[in-house]
Amino acid sequence: MRNGSIPGTHGRVRPLTLLGGPGLHEPCGVVSDFGPELAALVEDLFATMYAAEGVGLAANQIGVPLRVFVYDCPDDEEVRHVGHVVNPRLVETDGIVLRGPEGCLSLPGLEAGTERHDHAVVEGVTATGEPVTIHGTGFFARCLQHEMDHLEGKVYADHLRGWRKRKLMREVTRSSWRRPS
Repeated sequence: MRNGSIPGTHGRVRPLTLLGGPGLHEPCGVVSDFGPELAALVEDLFATMYAAEGVGLAANQIGVPLRVFVYDCPDDEEVRHVGHVVNPRLVETDGIVLRGPEGCLSLPGLEAGTERHDHAVVEGVTATGEPVTIHGTGFFARCLQHEMDHLEGKVYADHLRGWRKRKLMREVTRSSWRRPS
């Protein structure tokens, strides 16, 4: 039996900001108000992430330029990690660097081989101000680094170079969500 409610059940699904949209390439601001609006934002982030079938979502991906992200992501041993972090700092990345397929809810339907460390540590607080330290390995480490990038105004495409970058940008141009109506 779970203690507490299931994340996202009280939230509303918000529209996603797609590549090229406002705020996606700008660093997010620090959260200073830990009131009910922040709790509602976290619920909305979970609801939106689940509706879009993602494993992580940053606040600027729904048009809110604040340092908050949520996750529901397995690591390479299939251990599920569920939570959120406010005002996170990426305090450590180490281990080997792996190139693996990476997608993003702001570039729906696309992915590219992106290099990430296989271990990451993020520190921050919860929506109630409690300190939290998150250790991620494998795929979960990739997720943490990906969401931290969003809060700094970056997307995974910004890490690509050469033919990988050109191929992804061609796919973006051809995508149904990028074409004018």
